[in-house]
Amino acid sequence: MADRGKRTYSRRSLHGKVAHMLGTRIMSGEYAPGALLPNEETLAGELGVSRTALREAIKVLASKGLIESRPKIGTRVRPQRVWNLLDPDILAWSLATRPVLEFIPKLLELREMVEPGAAALAARNHTPEQAEALTAAFNAMDAAPDLDAWNTADVRFHQAVMTATGNDLIASLGALIDLALSTSFDFTTKHTPAPRHGLPLHKVLLDRVLARDAEGARDAAIALLGDAKATVAQIKL
Repeated sequence: MADRGKRTYSRRSLHGKVAHMLGTRIMSGEYAPGALLPNEETLAGELGVSRTALREAIKVLASKGLIESRPKIGTRVRPQRVWNLLDPDILAWSLATRPVLEFIPKLLELREMVEPGAAALAARNHTPEQAEALTAAFNAMDAAPDLDAWNTADVRFHQAVMTATGNDLIASLGALIDLALSTSFDFTTKHTPAPRHGLPLHKVLLDRVLARDAEGARDAAIALLGDAKATVAQIKL
């Protein structure tokens, strides 16, 4: 997808590039949880960068919870259970080192836990402005001239549902999984013969939310996710 890189940590700076290199090594298991990274001098020489750039990259990775540095011990990779796997950078590094089809089913499980309830809340709580945003996102899907535009509008639609819940925590989750949704939609639409076949299911969800039919919205979200699971199951690479 054309703008996916804009959602992740900039690699234009040298320390951004170093953070990307180290992040992918961690996500690939080259530096496993519990492992110590090479000392600063060795690692800077191996990567061909200055110690200053390396230190800045280490700060980035530490801020994301991937590593921790301790005096006289060194820099150690933290346990995987504390990683924020939905952080845009960590997600991008993970996807760079493993098949997308390993990731998508896990994302669908998360969506199944969240989206039906969010749809019901959106039906009960949405404001006129939120209803307008949701409708605009659907209309953008309907009018999308290509797959990139379709996927962008699809992400907007699902985020609009989250925002319309009136619950700030759920809305924040929608923003957090932006890259995850984009990656999933980008992959599935490009590996299915009729990527726009889900439009009627989105229309049902839109109509149920706008009608303030909470149970109908919940059922529509479940049906939409069921269709997504069936689509993924049919993909053969």
